Amino acid sequence: MLENIRLSFQGIWAHKMRSFLTMLGIIIGIAAIIAIVSTIKGTNDQIKENLIGSGDNIVEVKLFEGEWNYVSGDSMTPENMPMINKTIKEELLSVDEITAVSAYRMGSMYDGIGYQGNMINGATIIGVDEEYFSVMGYRLVSGRLFDSHDRTQFTKAVIIDSNTASSMFGSDSPIGKNIEIRGDVYVIAGVVEETNEYKPKVENINDWYTYYYDDAGSKLFVTDVVWPNLFGFDEPYNVVVKPVNTEAMTNAGKKATEILNAYMPVNEDGSESIYKYKSEDLLEKAKELQDLSESTSKQLIWIASISLLVGGIGVMNIMLVSVTERTREIGLKKALGARKKVILAQFLTEAAVLTSLGGILGVGVGVGLAFLISDIAAVPVAISGSAIAISVAFSMVIGVIFGLIPSVKAANLNPIDALRYE
Repeated sequence: MLENIRLSFQGIWAHKMRSFLTMLGIIIGIAAIIAIVSTIKGTNDQIKENLIGSGDNIVEVKLFEGEWNYVSGDSMTPENMPMINKTIKEELLSVDEITAVSAYRMGSMYDGIGYQGNMINGATIIGVDEEYFSVMGYRLVSGRLFDSHDRTQFTKAVIIDSNTASSMFGSDSPIGKNIEIRGDVYVIAGVVEETNEYKPKVENINDWYTYYYDDAGSKLFVTDVVWPNLFGFDEPYNVVVKPVNTEAMTNAGKKATEILNAYMPVNEDGSESIYKYKSEDLLEKAKELQDLSESTSKQLIWIASISLLVGGIGVMNIMLVSVTERTREIGLKKALGARKKVILAQFLTEAAVLTSLGGILGVGVGVGLAFLISDIAAVPVAISGSAIAISVAFSMVIGVIFGLIPSVKAANLNPIDALRYE
C-alpha cells in the first residue's frame, strides 16, 4: 500500500498541471460545502447563543388566555385564580430540574411616571417577590433591595434599573429621591442591573425584534403586595424558574407548567378554563430558527455536490487517459507476474490519493472562503471538525468509486496486447 501511495505521488508530481485541473472540481465542491456548513453552524450557534445566552438561564412560565398571553387590564381578572404561595413554590422546588423559583406580577404604563417634570415614555412595572432579583440575575448597583418591612408595611418603595437611572438622573444618585407614579409618590430604594453581560448580536431590525424588543424601555420594581395599588386590581402571578443547566430548560418548564395548571380552576360545567400557564421553550425556539436557516442551506449543499459529481467524472476521465498512457508498463508488470488485484490496487490508490489531495486543498479553500464571506457579509461562521473529516473521507470515496472503471480496465489488460501497444 505504501509503495502504491508513493507511486501515486510520483505520477501526480510528474503531471502537476493535469493533476491540478483534475482535482479542481473536487476542490470547488469541497470548498463550497465547507463554506456552507461553516456558515450554517455559525448561524445556528449564534441563534442559540442569542436566545440562551451565557448558560445561566431561566424559564418563564406565563399565564395565557386561550392562545394569547394574558395581558393585565384587558379583561376582568380571572376569578379563583391561584396565587403563587409558599406551598406552590416548594412544590416547584421539589422538581429535580429546578433550583430556584420566583413569582412576579408585571404590567405596562405608558404615562404618569416622572421626576421633576422629566417624564418616562413607557415603562414596565414589575411586582417582585423575595427571590426575583437573584433568580433573574440582577445585582444591586446602589441603595438596597426590598426587605420584610417593605412587604409587611406596604411601603411605597421602588427599585429602578440602571438604564432608567441614567435617563432620569444622569450622573446624580437617585437613591432617596421621590418619583411620581400615577399621582403617588414612591421613594427610590435602589438601582439594579443584570449581572449577565452577554448581549445578543444584532445584524438587522428583525434580530432586534427577536432578541431585544421585549426588554426595551425602562423597568421599575415594586413589591408584589404593592403592585395592585398601582393598577387598581389584583393580578395573577407569572413564574420564573431556574433550571440546573441549559439542557434541563425544556423539562423544567414543562414540569413547572404541569404543577401550576393543576391548581387552575375549572368552569361551572366542568370544562377546563381558558386560562392556562405555558412555558417559553427557548431551546425549541432556537431549534425552529435553526431549522429555518438550514432548510435553504441544505439546498445549496446539494447544488455544491454537483461539482463533486463533475469532479468525479473528471477523475475517471484522467485515469482512463493514464491507463492508456501506461499500457506498456501494465503489460510489463503482468509479464513479470503481477496479479490483477495488484494492478487494480495501484490505480485505485492513485485515484484515491488524487481526490484526497483535492479534498484537503478544498478544505483549506473552504475555510478561507468561509471567513471571507463572514468579513464581507457579516455572517457568523464556525468551522466544524467533523465536517472537515467527512469531506476528506468523502473525496477519497469519490476517487475509489470513479477510479474503479479505469482500474478494472487496467487490471484486465492482456499482457501480450499491452506489451505490443504503441
